[in-house]
Amino acid sequence: MPTQHGFFGPRSATGSAALLPDPPWHYSGDLLTIEYRVNPDRVRELLPDPLEPAGEDPGAVAFIWADWQSCAADKTQLLDPALGQYKEAFVVVRCSYRGETFSRCVYIWVDSDFAVARGLHQGYPKKLGSIHMTRPHPYGPAPRVGPGGQFGASLAAADRRLAEAQITLLQESPANGFVNAHPMAHNRFVRAIDDPSRFRLDEIITTGSAQAEGGPAFQARVDRFQLFPAPTEELDRLAPEEMISGYYRQVGVVWDGGRLLHDNLAAPEPVPTEVEEHV
Repeated sequence: MPTQHGFFGPRSATGSAALLPDPPWHYSGDLLTIEYRVNPDRVRELLPDPLEPAGEDPGAVAFIWADWQSCAADKTQLLDPALGQYKEAFVVVRCSYRGETFSRCVYIWVDSDFAVARGLHQGYPKKLGSIHMTRPHPYGPAPRVGPGGQFGASLAAADRRLAEAQITLLQESPANGFVNAHPMAHNRFVRAIDDPSRFRLDEIITTGSAQAEGGPAFQARVDRFQLFPAPTEELDRLAPEEMISGYYRQVGVVWDGGRLLHDNLAAPEPVPTEVEEHV
């Protein structure tokens, strides 16, 4: 039988038709982050069992825009930018599993098919959208990454604007926020072909950056941040009740797999029984 190749479909004779190269995957990007608080019940409704709300500040949310340039280990995609450049906008909350705190992406939009495919593998619930961000540049009218720099961002999907933001950088910050600062806890699932009410794969996995570096993080004043209702989205259920802060940072990260946290299809662990003592 012929051998087929390719990390992700379509698998083919040589593997060059595959939508994704083999990991590890490398990323360079600009992140615009806005952190705020909502009613913790709005976060709780997005956490499947056995995930629980974070013990501290359970209503904290991060809305993040990112402009990425990505590639595989051989960096081929850097010289063919259509295969590696994309933008995304995503919403992160925090959760707890067996006493450990995780970040969790609950909504995410991207503007390329290969980014959607990566999400299927990594557990990100990616959808197609239209994402735009102000790009920094050391010359001309573009903002600089430093105090006084002003940046805007927008998100639209299915012909409707979903979110927009404007920030002004203030001063360097020791961190780029706290909500998206933990390993991710994501779901991966596949429904059975013969019974769509059942799953063949249903697991919660965790992933994080195998390597990371970055420039200084900058805290920012949030001049504008708004989420809009849409008939096929629930993003506005996470509309802010209290603002925390904005941030901007340029980073480089490497993703190289993760580990299983919980398998919903595994047999439940036996409940220990007490042994009666007989005198």
